[in-house]
Amino acid sequence: MPELPEVETVARGLARRLEGHRLVKVETRRGDLRWPFPKGFAKRLTGRRVNKVRRRAKYIVAELDDGNALLAHLGMSGRMLLSKERPALEPHDHVIFETDEGWVLRFNDARRFGMMDIVATDKLEQHKLIKGIGPEPLGNDFNGPVLAAALKGKKTSIKAAILDQKVVAGVGNIYASEALYRARISPKRMAYTVQGDRAEKLAHAIKAVLNEAVAAGGSSLRDYVQADGELGYFQHKWRVYEKEGQDCPDCGGKIRRIVQGGRSTFYCPSCQR
Repeated sequence: MPELPEVETVARGLARRLEGHRLVKVETRRGDLRWPFPKGFAKRLTGRRVNKVRRRAKYIVAELDDGNALLAHLGMSGRMLLSKERPALEPHDHVIFETDEGWVLRFNDARRFGMMDIVATDKLEQHKLIKGIGPEPLGNDFNGPVLAAALKGKKTSIKAAILDQKVVAGVGNIYASEALYRARISPKRMAYTVQGDRAEKLAHAIKAVLNEAVAAGGSSLRDYVQADGELGYFQHKWRVYEKEGQDCPDCGGKIRRIVQGGRSTFYCPSCQR
C-alpha cells in the first residue's frame, strides 16, 4: 500500500496540473471501487474548479470551488496517472477526469481497494475515514513531546504504535522500520518507554526519513508510480527494509527480519535497543 511519501508525491503532481482548472468531464466506468461512488458523483464534479490539492494522512484531498472536496485513497494498487491527451483506456481505468487545459487524469486500480467520496471541505476532519487521525508528521504540530504524550501508557510495541494512525498520520511499514533504525530504537521496545530523548529522536527520524522519501518521489514497490508515470527512487536508499541477512550500514552486524502484527519488520539488534 502506498505510504505517506507516495501519496504526498502524487498529490503534488496532481496539484501542478489541476489547481486553478475546471473539470470539464468526469466519467466513472463502473459503479464502485472499494465502496459505491456517492450518488451523482460524476455530475457533481463536472464543471467544478479545483482550488487546491493536498494530502491528509494517506488520503488525497482536492478542494473544489463549491465548498466540497474530492476525497480519494489509492488502496493497495491504485494509480493516479496524468497525460496531456486522452490515451487508450486500460481495463482497470475506473475513473477519468478531463480538465479545461486538456489534461486527462485516470484512476487505475486493479484490486479496487481504493475509494473516492465527496465531502464538505469544512467537515473533512469529521469524515468517518479521517476522524481521529493523529497529527501530520511533516507539520509543525508533530514533535518529541507530542509523540511522547501519544505513546504514554501504550503497552504495545513501538513499531505497532507508530503504525497506529491515531498516534501519527500516514506512517506505514517501510518508513516505520527505517525511522526506528535511524533513532536506534528496537521495534520490540514497549511504546510507553519511548519518552523524553527517545521520543525526540524518533520524531526527528520520522520527519527526516519521510522528507527524504518525498524528495526521492517515494518508494516504487509493486504498483506505485508518480502521477507522471515515473518511478520513485527511495527504495535505493533503504538502510534496513528488505535487507535481511545483509550487513548493517553502521555497525556491520546482520540485519534481522521479524513479524509484528502480520507485517515484516527489519532492524539491527546491535544498534537498536
